[in-house]
Amino acid sequence: MPRQLGDLEDAVMTRVWQWNRPVTVREVLEDLQRERSIAYTTVMTVMDNLHQKGWVRREVEGRAYRYTAVSTRAAYAAALMNEAWSKSDNPAAALVAFFGMMSAEQRQSLEGAVRLVHADSPEGDHKEDERPEGDRPEGGRPEDNRPPDNRAEEPAEGDGGREEAGR
Repeated sequence: MPRQLGDLEDAVMTRVWQWNRPVTVREVLEDLQRERSIAYTTVMTVMDNLHQKGWVRREVEGRAYRYTAVSTRAAYAAALMNEAWSKSDNPAAALVAFFGMMSAEQRQSLEGAVRLVHADSPEGDHKEDERPEGDRPEGGRPEDNRPPDNRAEEPAEGDGGREEAGR
């Protein structure tokens, strides 16, 4: 289960998720610098750490890497909620308390999500994993939208954890 992102990791991932395209350290740096004073090497280290933790994949383009999110922000949020809920000694009470904290707009979103889940399954209680592959959203596997499990990826030969390609 993923651990919660740190503040700077979250700021970087927010941009990667919002832009929804391959991004460079320089692009993220320039956007972050609108809010705070931060060094290129700091952003480079954070993005390399996110890569090592499995949150982003990267590909060499020229002398730099371009980073792409492995999962969605929604999948990350869902995993955090599921982890917190699963740790409760009384899951039903935890859900009641959680629903009580929701705004009217949040409750409407939840009701819409529940309707989607029920509409997606004739009995309303099928788990996504049990459906035939062609019946899954976008024909994908359920694990495609799960956040990474934070296991470090083995660096490719010659990668050595470098941020800039070709240095």
